[in-house]
Amino acid sequence: MFDIKLIRENKESVAERLKAKNAKVDINAIVEKDEARRQFTLELDELRNLKNLANDEVSKCLKEKTDPKEKIAAMKVCSSRIAELEPQVKALQNELDDILLNIPNLPHASVPVGGADKNTVVRTWGSPRKFDFKPKDHVEIAEALDIIDFKRSAKLSGSNFILFKRDGARLERALFNFMLDLHTREHGYTEIFPPFLVNSATMTGTGQLPKMADDMYKVEGEDLYLIPTAEVPVTNIFRDEIIPEEQLPIYYAAYTACFRKEAGSYGKDTKGMVRVHQFDKVELVKFVRPETSYAEHEKLVANAEKVFQLLNIPYHVLLLASGDMSFAAAKCYDIEAHAPGSDRWLEVSSCSNFEDFQARRANIRFKGKNTPKTSLVHTLNGSGVALARTVVAILENYQTPEGDVIIPDVIRPYMGGQIKIEGRR
Repeated sequence: MFDIKLIRENKESVAERLKAKNAKVDINAIVEKDEARRQFTLELDELRNLKNLANDEVSKCLKEKTDPKEKIAAMKVCSSRIAELEPQVKALQNELDDILLNIPNLPHASVPVGGADKNTVVRTWGSPRKFDFKPKDHVEIAEALDIIDFKRSAKLSGSNFILFKRDGARLERALFNFMLDLHTREHGYTEIFPPFLVNSATMTGTGQLPKMADDMYKVEGEDLYLIPTAEVPVTNIFRDEIIPEEQLPIYYAAYTACFRKEAGSYGKDTKGMVRVHQFDKVELVKFVRPETSYAEHEKLVANAEKVFQLLNIPYHVLLLASGDMSFAAAKCYDIEAHAPGSDRWLEVSSCSNFEDFQARRANIRFKGKNTPKTSLVHTLNGSGVALARTVVAILENYQTPEGDVIIPDVIRPYMGGQIKIEGRR
């Protein structure tokens, strides 16, 4: 959630940084509304104080057996005005909260200003594979190997869903087990297995609601949503809590299915596994001290990169420009893996620093033994990594002229030592 104090004290700077995120926000109107609320609140506090004093004086008059009528009249005047002001203050506060909940996070100073054309490749790993035959795309490979059934998945659920089968299902399971083991054993994360359904307060805490309601699957008649990412339940574990400072940093890794309507994206990537409504993902979430959050961000990206280094799949890392970042992010890196069959770079991980934006919405604070007051934590998250695009990259990078797919070395122990996925010849 946006800090009203920041707007109040830095109007021009905030307006300029919000413009960089393509956010249309009337800063002056917000400041005027906030000033009206503050003035009414001051008056309300003064009236409550006067009412309390009048009440004490009435009690004193009754004890001294003097006439309390004048004091009672004064108390009634205060009560009447308080009754007028309280709903006005509440209404103004609600209006401000609604506005602030829809304002995106400010981009960090290191983020390039502009749209997707200003995204910057900060590093690459490996080179796109060259084949001595024409490589196939993942749809042709998967159908020939009979490891994904696109037709029956459409029958079951409609377009943009996946039905894995045989070695396709085994590969999917092997990948998220490999990633969980990597992050928990080598990178210091604690494994979490959260609910896949959460309430609206949880969705609001991480910034999905109210801004992105159209992209979410809601359970009709209940305050429950299917999660778009494990970031949502895992970040909200500490909602409305104070974390002892000595416990920071906290690293969590979680496997979940993810569910997204992808509103407004129909007609894009309708064939195959590049854009789907349900997919598996291992998510990495961090709760850290503010002064360490950008160093922790770089480590988070490196943790996600390690997955593709071990899989030996070429990738590059993009620093996203201000207009291409998510609503809640202050800074974000995308990892894109190369898929040679379709000759594309596919986003397989986004690693974001939200600073205190989510923590303010979810009221996640920390306090040390020698710290005089509580402070907001900084939250970070990144895909560590997302499927099924990683499966796409494996199928297209590890295909053979015979139509088989070699299983990456690091995955073979998770598939019982199997070396390749073979077609039925």
